Amino acid sequence: MLKTQLRRYKEHTPVLLEETLSYLNPTENELYIDMTFGAGGHSRKILESSKCKLITLDRDPIAYEKAKELAEEFPNRVTPLLGKFSELPALLKPLGVSQNSIDGMLFDFGCSSMQFDIGERGFSISKNGYLDMRMDAGRDPNQLTAREVLASATEQELYKIFKIYGEEKKAAKIAQTIIQARYMCKNIDTTKELVDLVNSVCPDEVRLDKLQRPQSNATKVFQALRIFVNNELNEINYGMILAKYYMKIHGRLVTISFHSLEDTIVKRHIAGNLVNEMANPLPLKYVNPSLVQDQDTINEFLITPWQQLNKHVDMPTQEEIEMNPRSRSARLRAAIKIK
Repeated sequence: MLKTQLRRYKEHTPVLLEETLSYLNPTENELYIDMTFGAGGHSRKILESSKCKLITLDRDPIAYEKAKELAEEFPNRVTPLLGKFSELPALLKPLGVSQNSIDGMLFDFGCSSMQFDIGERGFSISKNGYLDMRMDAGRDPNQLTAREVLASATEQELYKIFKIYGEEKKAAKIAQTIIQARYMCKNIDTTKELVDLVNSVCPDEVRLDKLQRPQSNATKVFQALRIFVNNELNEINYGMILAKYYMKIHGRLVTISFHSLEDTIVKRHIAGNLVNEMANPLPLKYVNPSLVQDQDTINEFLITPWQQLNKHVDMPTQEEIEMNPRSRSARLRAAIKIK
């Protein structure tokens, strides 16, 4: 089954490919890291565009097997690694890769097509399957599945998950309905059961996506659970810290985000809007101005090693969206390390 899944994604279309290559500018003999290998679309094009070397990282074992296939196709140029962003330092140490030695890093956050399209993984609203949602596919036996979160979290905890990570406007009612289902000895085990439960909370509601197409009422709930189960926002924050320490001066960073929670973390790291290496949870406009006396003090707070290369985020063209609807919410930021 694994080989079938790998063949199925050989022609995977990466998002914002031309923009990624333009900003990353791969050069012969330089070393790059694709921090989110996925189906390997970006990695393949990086290798085809230049005789550079590439380290690939992914926490999904299926993606890791795909990366090993790519390594065979490009001998002595690809080093596949299996792990999360937070595991990268331990994975790089045996390779002799030290800080300030990487020429460029690419992050393509969120789920890959492989995870969405395999119903058994539990990521997809349209394909029925067990509510798993672990990007690691069970590699960590202690990681909770989405089903276990729904079966054990309190109503208040569920509300916070849906409200904060999914920005779901009916978070309170959905959380309450899940608890009521549990009292009736009915845990939510499958994706279809969760979709049906959310629909029961808002039976007459019609939601539209950014292309004004009908969207499932459960989209934000699924997003929230996936982010929570995989600790995605903390991993993104840690990934941005690693980029700062592992990249050379003049190294190039490219990030592709698919919703505002991801993009905000990246934006604040690039701007230097951090508190103890964490993206500041409050925008600066809410900070008391009386605490700062002069511009020099403000600049001290906003020291950043990054210079953004694109003034605003790059977004897919209408043509790319029509060819690949999943690209519709993509936002690309690029920066160069200057200190």
